Amino acid sequence: MNSENEIQLSGPFSIFDSSGRTWEIKAIRIFDESYGIIDVYVDVIVSMEDEPLYEDPLVVKQLLARLRFLGYAGPDFGPGDRGLQDDKLIVLEAGEEFGSFAASKGWKNLAEAYVDDEDADDSHSRNLFSALMQKLQVK
Repeated sequence: MNSENEIQLSGPFSIFDSSGRTWEIKAIRIFDESYGIIDVYVDVIVSMEDEPLYEDPLVVKQLLARLRFLGYAGPDFGPGDRGLQDDKLIVLEAGEEFGSFAASKGWKNLAEAYVDDEDADDSHSRNLFSALMQKLQVK
């Protein structure tokens, strides 16, 4: 990630996994803009090696608790795509409700521009349809 295009949500803190091992987290961050679904990146200081921490419910619960401490008030979410996970990176895929929290931190939803365009197209289509129906009713 390019640090110019990211928003750091949290600095360092510690968590522990289901087996009791402590893990030091360097940061929780997101890209500053995306299309609706937000991937949340959790940087782990030491390599997780073969420990799939993104699958550990206790780890995910603690990461969500940290986000809630920072102001997130929505429902739980879980791990992102397995292919995004790395030996020092946990990726979580946030639900739509996370967008409000992320926006309060400076995130921009790029999909909003398309929603406005679709609404304008729908309005134009409705007007054309109404005009056509009026012509058909006159005859």
